[in-house]
Amino acid sequence: MTAILRHESRNQLKSTSLLGGLLVAISFFFLAVFPGIREEAEALEAAFPDILAGMMGFEELHTIEGFTSGWLFPFIWVLLIGIYFAYTSSSFISGDIRSRQLDLLLSNPVSRESVVLQKFASLWVPLVALNAVLFIVLVAGSFLIGETIDIFGLLMTQLLSVPYLLVCGAIGMILSVAIDRVGTAQAGAIGMIFILWMLEGVSELDPDYELLGLIAPSRYYDPSAILVRGEYVIVDAVTLLFGTAALLTIAIIIFVRRDL
Repeated sequence: MTAILRHESRNQLKSTSLLGGLLVAISFFFLAVFPGIREEAEALEAAFPDILAGMMGFEELHTIEGFTSGWLFPFIWVLLIGIYFAYTSSSFISGDIRSRQLDLLLSNPVSRESVVLQKFASLWVPLVALNAVLFIVLVAGSFLIGETIDIFGLLMTQLLSVPYLLVCGAIGMILSVAIDRVGTAQAGAIGMIFILWMLEGVSELDPDYELLGLIAPSRYYDPSAILVRGEYVIVDAVTLLFGTAALLTIAIIIFVRRDL
């Protein structure tokens, strides 16, 4: 039974289209300012605080790969798109509980496990669409400003971001099954991703917090390492996939055991 998946996938189209348009605008803005920033790359790297430079992953800002992986990916992709995935999935179950649609849904011959998995699987829509939009914009935009971006490196950077975004979605899924109020679940999703992102940055600078950084999904996804240095750490991607599976298992257990 895939009716839930099809229905939720259609529901993702509007918000994904709006976010895709915003992503295009932001990406072109970043690319438009690159020629001017390239001349002052060294001064910019020195001007930023260590904690922010560590979180953003500044490396070789004078190159289009370094600029993209140091500015666009850490803030737009890792933080904002990560928040979007968690925010979106946090309303999957909690939204249906508040609207009473879940009672009608579970009156059909469908298990609670299937409901969680099919709703989560609908994230394929923004996952595919936003990756496609970003790739096209970066390749075309680089050409328009007279630069040539490493296409294979860009593909790998986006491909290895998929496990990270899935973990963000799984975090939102746990909040969705544990909290009835949609607004509370969504606020929790935003706060959780932001805190984990900040925690990773702090853990890079202070050895006392290094172990805490291990729980941050962004620890296992480094755009600069991939796009600038060509380091494809598959182990980190696998770790994130296992993390996604573990979080979804927890979400299913909570949902199956709770009274509605």
